[in-house]
Amino acid sequence: MNNKTDYMKLLPVMLCFFAMGFVDLVGIASNYVKADLGLSDSVANVFPSMVFFWFLIFSVPTGILMNRIGRKNTVLLSLAVTIISLVLPLLGDGFYVMLASFCLLGIGNALMQTSLNPLISTVVKGGNLASTLTFGQFVKAIASFLAPYLAMWGSTAIIPSFGYDWKVLFLIYLVVGVISAVLLFITPIEEEKPHPTSPVGRGEATIDGGQGKSCSSPLGRLGGAVFRLLGRPIVLLSFIGIMCHVGIDVGTNTTAPKLLIERLGMTLNEAAFATSLYFIFRTVGCLTGSFFLRVMNNRSFFTVSVVMMALSMAGMLFGASKAVLYVAIALVGYGNSNIFSIVFSQALQAIPDRQNEVSGLMIMGLFGGTVFPLIMGFASDAAGQAGAVAVMAVGVVYLFSYIKRIKE
Repeated sequence: MNNKTDYMKLLPVMLCFFAMGFVDLVGIASNYVKADLGLSDSVANVFPSMVFFWFLIFSVPTGILMNRIGRKNTVLLSLAVTIISLVLPLLGDGFYVMLASFCLLGIGNALMQTSLNPLISTVVKGGNLASTLTFGQFVKAIASFLAPYLAMWGSTAIIPSFGYDWKVLFLIYLVVGVISAVLLFITPIEEEKPHPTSPVGRGEATIDGGQGKSCSSPLGRLGGAVFRLLGRPIVLLSFIGIMCHVGIDVGTNTTAPKLLIERLGMTLNEAAFATSLYFIFRTVGCLTGSFFLRVMNNRSFFTVSVVMMALSMAGMLFGASKAVLYVAIALVGYGNSNIFSIVFSQALQAIPDRQNEVSGLMIMGLFGGTVFPLIMGFASDAAGQAGAVAVMAVGVVYLFSYIKRIKE
């Protein structure tokens, strides 16, 4: 495979990473839905929570599905579900319509995140997996930070964005999603065959030399071969690390505008910039991180990132000025930008012959995007946004404990 062909195949895959970023519209969208429907924090936080709930249900089965239909076809399926999720808000704006849209968006993203990351290892050969994944996260972050701007434009434009108000972002992302699906569909990608002892490939729930018991049912194969991988300390600890990363990501995405509204008296349209600020610095972090991960060892860069996140939590807990809050939001955006890539690569490299299954387990960790917002919603109803930040701070403490698990 020559370099030219590699890049030709990498381009549509990277566009799929952009489509993966659609899921991050849930933070700003939930704030607009809250304002439109007059919801409390705890009820409004159900929307991002329902998006990430499906990672718990679908991630591991998707890892198994990839062995049956291939990584590319699984990504195409995820794009189809995502496209449907983006159509629904253009047809109505009721509570249950939006809830159904967010659920489908979560299902599509669970399929996509589980299959797209391993697809990178099919297209890009050689080392530097963490840096390549980080560049994909950079592309994803572009879609993430554009969402608040598109919502603000739709709600404030002189011409009311073809009648869609803030939901014009669903229309724009719908068009991009269709283009992504078409380009990936017409791009030939040769995939490796599943490992001969794969739970789906041969119906054996085996790990480490194939000494497990034979299971005739898919559920038995899942329980015996995939979930048992959590018995490996690095896999379990990485799973929890990704839960914390995503919980902080979704939590900041949702809470940052509320902090500015609560402490500085901003309107929602003004405060929406906080979400964009977070994603701008997460985008910069992904872009620069792909370089730093080539010239620094993973442990050192991870440590610097977590320290930045700890400083951010302090700023958001005690900050009362625009400057302090903006700096805090920027710090967590940059610090959290490379956590996923480093943790994910540590888990994949630990068990190289089970990458599909490990990927499913790691993406299941995105369920942290359900757990954290739900707890944060109740904490903020009880103690203001400082309560929500305190919940995120617990995740930062755990990431400090993960540092010693990273190979230099």
